[in-house]
Formats: sequence, structure tokens, C-alpha cells
Amino acid sequence: MHKKSSETEHYFAEHPCSKPSFGLVRANLRGISFEFLTASGVFSKMRVDLGTRLLVKSMILPKEGYVLDVGCGYGVVGIVAAAVNCNLDVVLVDVNKRAVWLAKQNVERNNIHNAEVRHGFLYEPVKDLAFSCILSNPPVSAGMDTVKAMVIEAPRHMTNNAVFQMVVRSKVGGKRLQSFFEEAFGNVSVIARESGYRVLMAYKK
Repeated sequence: MHKKSSETEHYFAEHPCSKPSFGLVRANLRGISFEFLTASGVFSKMRVDLGTRLLVKSMILPKEGYVLDVGCGYGVVGIVAAAVNCNLDVVLVDVNKRAVWLAKQNVERNNIHNAEVRHGFLYEPVKDLAFSCILSNPPVSAGMDTVKAMVIEAPRHMTNNAVFQMVVRSKVGGKRLQSFFEEAFGNVSVIARESGYRVLMAYKK
């Protein structure tokens, strides 16, 4: 879950105010080596954060179908999902235009051919699709109303028996987020815990 700081203050803004200062992050995730171009004005530009690492390590992916990384940042979760299973069609979405540009660069940089990146707020850019799986490290600095909308609106964009998986910081609204899952899906489970984070999962019945 994203923690707000001076570095990440504008990362959920459509147009970050800071001038871009670029970096390169290398990481081994799910046994695959990746390289990510990052920049100021996006979340966790210096390293793949612990929450994202836990989500990537524990995420349960379908054998086929569409997968959504909502609030994708520079693209780690969606890119790893696409690399793990080339039979998936992965869509990455973010409201931050700089993050979208970086994610597009990183799809190409990591030779991913089954992913696309779209710009827009939450599910607006993917109204034409129904997903077998939705993944997110949510933008908590944007406010809990935004995170709640991310959860509550998810079922409308999912196929039957699809799964929704979100990493949360256990001490920052973890129980409240679980209540959002119950409201939206009528079920919730914790599929992973580590380093103060947990990954919540719900099924659309």
C-alpha cells in the first residue's frame, strides 16, 4: 500500500508537478529478471517496494483471459503477470500520465508482447473489457474514498469466478479494506502476509 511522502506526493495526480528525474530499477521477480525505467512523480522510484513484491510473489493468475493492473505505476505488477503467463492479455491502467508513459516504456524494455497500457481514472479506460483477474497496489495517498471505489466498482468489470487481489499495509486501514471486500464481493481472504503487508483476495461469485 502506498505511503505518502514528499517523493510520492503527486504520483496519483494526472500531471506530476516535478520535473522528471529518471532512474533504473532491476529486480528478480517470480524467477525472472526485469528492468524498469522509473522517474520522480511516480510511486517508489528507487526500488520495487515491499507491498508490490508481496503481491507479485503471491498473486494467483488465471490460465487465460484478461488481467487488469489498476493503478499500475511504472508497471511492475502487470508486466510480471504478463511475463509469467503469455496466454494472458494484461491491461495496465493509471491516472498519472508520467506513470503511463513509463509503463509503456517498460513493457517494451522487458519484451512483453501480451500487455497494453491505458491512461485514465480507475476503470474508465477499460469499460470495454471483462477481467478474469484484477490486481492492485492501491493509491492510499489519494484518499480512502478512491481506494474504496477501486474495490466496490471492481465486480462490474469482472467475469464470473474472477478474482480480485490487493496488497494492503496491515496497520494502515487493513481491517477497513477487508470490510470493503465484504461489501463488494461477500467474501475476503488473506492469501499472504509479510513485512507488515497482507494480500487480500475475493472471488466474484
